[in-house]
Amino acid sequence: MTLSLAQDLLGLLSGGLVGFSLGLVGGGGSVLAVPLMVYVVGVPSAHVAIGTSALAVAVNAAINLGHHARGGNVRWACALTFAVFGMAGAFVGTIFGKMLDGNKLLALFAIVMLVIAVLMLKTRSRIGNLDTRLNWSNFPALAGLGLMAGMLSGFFGIGGGFLIVPALMLATGMSILNAVSSSLVAVTAFGTTTAASYAYSGLVAWPLAGLFVVGGIGGGWLGVRSARLLADRRGLLNIVFATIIVCVGLYMLVHSLALS
Repeated sequence: MTLSLAQDLLGLLSGGLVGFSLGLVGGGGSVLAVPLMVYVVGVPSAHVAIGTSALAVAVNAAINLGHHARGGNVRWACALTFAVFGMAGAFVGTIFGKMLDGNKLLALFAIVMLVIAVLMLKTRSRIGNLDTRLNWSNFPALAGLGLMAGMLSGFFGIGGGFLIVPALMLATGMSILNAVSSSLVAVTAFGTTTAASYAYSGLVAWPLAGLFVVGGIGGGWLGVRSARLLADRRGLLNIVFATIIVCVGLYMLVHSLALS
C-alpha cells in the first residue's frame, strides 16, 4: 500500500490520538485506530486496517506499559494470567474474524463498544481495591474472562483494552488506574497475536503501522500523565473512557450501516 504525503501526516496525527488513548485509559487504541485508518487515512480495506492497527497498538501498548510500570501501577501476576489465557482466545478469534465481511465486522464492533461503555458508566463511582493480588479465588475469573476477551479481541482485530479494563475490575475488584495499567500487558499480547495472524495473510500495511507507532509515542506520554491526574477524581476516568467509546462507536455504527 503506497501512501501520499497527506496520508503520512494523517497517519502520524492519528497515531498520536491512539497513543494518547492507550496511555490515558489503557484501551481505545484499536477502537480509534481502525476507524481512523479507514475514514481519515483512507485505507480501503477494513481487514488491512484491522491487521495494521493491531500491530501499531501492540507496539504502542508496550511502550505505554513501561510508563505505567515505572509508576508501580501494574499488577503483574493478574495481568499475565489474563494475558496468557487471552492469547489462546485471540488466536481462535482471528480465524473467524477474517471470514466475515468488512462492513459487518465494523458494525458488530461498534455495537460491542456501546455495550461496554454502558457497563463502564454503571460502575463509574466504584473505587476498587488498591492492593489486588492473584489468588485462588480470582484465578478462575481471570482465566475465563481472559479467554473470552481474547476471542473478541482476535475476532474484531483489536487490542481489546476497552474489554480488558472492565474485565480485570470485575475479576479482581482492582481500581481503574491499576486496571488501566495492567490491561496494557494483555493489550500488547492480544495485539501481537492478532497482528501475526493478519500479517501471515498479507493484511498489514507496514509503513502505516510505523507512522502510527511514531505518532503514538508522544501521545502515549501525554496520556499516561493525564491518567495519573484523573485517577484521583472518583469516577472521572471511567466517564472519559466510556465517552470516547460511545462517540466513536456511534459514528462507526451509522457509517457501517449506511454502506451495507
